[in-house]
Amino acid sequence: MKKWVLILGLCCFTINAFAGNERFVDEVTLGIGESKDHIGIYRIGAKKKFDKTFFDTDYGRLSGYYEASINYWEKDSEEIYAIALSPVFVYYFGDRSNPIHPYIEGGIGAACLSDTKIKRRNLSSHLNFEDRVGIGIRMESFDFNARYLHYSNAGIVEPNDGIDIFMFTLSYIF
Repeated sequence: MKKWVLILGLCCFTINAFAGNERFVDEVTLGIGESKDHIGIYRIGAKKKFDKTFFDTDYGRLSGYYEASINYWEKDSEEIYAIALSPVFVYYFGDRSNPIHPYIEGGIGAACLSDTKIKRRNLSSHLNFEDRVGIGIRMESFDFNARYLHYSNAGIVEPNDGIDIFMFTLSYIF
């Protein structure tokens, strides 16, 4: 896992160093979570913010980001690696000038899994959907987030056991 953190960090630094004024990646994220049957989940991601905001008022605004991530799931000696890409919509509460920005988020993306089974769960296909809802607080250079993630193949292939994950994420904002 440490190898993946180093590789992702190096890639983000290199991309941003040569991107000039326009950064390819706006944030890097580290996440840790667990399913209700105690499957450990570890996540490394990179985010790129949407260029636009919608419904901009004194009370808040709607925006979002794209997140690419590498995920590692483990239980005893079983493990799954996953790569995911998700567009996520975020509603930030409060005025832009506030130093603290609480928010809610939601999104649906796609994930490619290295295996289809882990601890009596049969996900049946390597392609799964990644659904998420979360809450968080954004402050200057950091973003703290708690989210619920659900992975399943939407019944395309049976059985479709799916997996529910509760995760905490810390992001560093460039």
